[in-house]
Amino acid sequence: MEQLKQELKEALIEALNLEDITPDEIEDGAPLFGAQGLGLDSIDALEIILLLERRYGIRIENPSEGKAIFYSVDTLTAYIEANRKP
Repeated sequence: MEQLKQELKEALIEALNLEDITPDEIEDGAPLFGAQGLGLDSIDALEIILLLERRYGIRIENPSEGKAIFYSVDTLTAYIEANRKP
């Protein structure tokens, strides 16, 4: 699980062009969206959706689940673990 979190953080930095941030600076439980966390927005959410599809073979079927899934690195990692395709 820790390896997946590290991989996910690196993928987020690359996909979202977060060049000023290192994986170690992204807290596992911190919000990804809003002023308290990384400050991501709806465009970033679309990039994360594409990342999940391309890298892990995951499609989010119910958009209303997105807020809970995308809350933090912890919630994203758990969702990937439960839903990724081999």
